[in-house]
Amino acid sequence: MDFDEEEMLPVKVYLENEIETVSLGTKLAQAIQPPLTLYLSGELGAGKTTFSRGLIQSLGHKGAVKSPTYTLVEPYELAGMDIYHFDLYRLSDAEELEFMGIRDYFADTSLCIVEWPDKGAGILPAADLLIDIKYLQQGREVTLTAQTLAGETLLTAAKLAN
Repeated sequence: MDFDEEEMLPVKVYLENEIETVSLGTKLAQAIQPPLTLYLSGELGAGKTTFSRGLIQSLGHKGAVKSPTYTLVEPYELAGMDIYHFDLYRLSDAEELEFMGIRDYFADTSLCIVEWPDKGAGILPAADLLIDIKYLQQGREVTLTAQTLAGETLLTAAKLAN
């Protein structure tokens, strides 16, 4: 089956609070199959790291999930899967990613979660799933858009597809 962007419409989810943001990460975690690349976009404080925490902990990580704002990447090794959580907010030049060997992170056993992907434009591989988080009243509106067959499969398996 070929992926057809025309067939897969963006999925919109309204989240009332932090618990629901973590829960969305948990729901997607149940269907994650590496290799997979997720791009997370949204304003500061919108919930990108909160979503990532729900996803990473649901995949089996027992410790804290902190924002890798100052380290650029936080690795998590789980059974059969390497998770790399990137936060490119403080990146001044996308070329810095080449110096850190960014392409090596995107392997067959990797789940790569990238916050602020626009800062790595031209260097980062394409996303399988775009996740955009926007403030909406007291909560958040999350738009999930599959960019590949793997992204579409993830949304369908997590029962988020339209």
